[in-house]
Amino acid sequence: MKKTILLCFIILQAACASIVNDANIPITASFSDGSAGKCVFRNKRGSWPSAIPNTVMIRRSDDALFYDCESEDGRDSDGSIASEIEGAKLGASVIFFDLGITDSITDKHRTYQGNIVIPLAPKKDIMKEVDQTTTVNEDGKNLRELKQLHDDGLISESVYLDKQREILSD
Repeated sequence: MKKTILLCFIILQAACASIVNDANIPITASFSDGSAGKCVFRNKRGSWPSAIPNTVMIRRSDDALFYDCESEDGRDSDGSIASEIEGAKLGASVIFFDLGITDSITDKHRTYQGNIVIPLAPKKDIMKEVDQTTTVNEDGKNLRELKQLHDDGLISESVYLDKQREILSD
């Protein structure tokens, strides 16, 4: 009987050790538009700067993994990734009556989503902005010239108003 109890105790202790994970987990991160940049990941266990796209080893924790990122062209993104309990580890804890005591102290029973895509706002269309600025500048120049012609008496009031409406309607 003593041998049976001792054998059960040894099996339970071995089972407990088998459910403990590595303290770190790899997270592969990239931006939604495929651009490059940098991020800082953080939770209560530490902070990890990383180039993007890249894989970085993050310390497991029971709190969310926060990220603060910037693309090479200056677009910012920040957010968080939820920490989850690994189902298989939880099941093993219940079966072997360990109840995850070892893992819950060290948070080694927790995990984060392995591949994350960090959302970035679309790039601004710089050429469109340049075209709009150019159009506004040209309209202003045309209106000043039209006003000068009117003030000099070279065009009538009705022609001046018609041309003014035409420039402003474009």
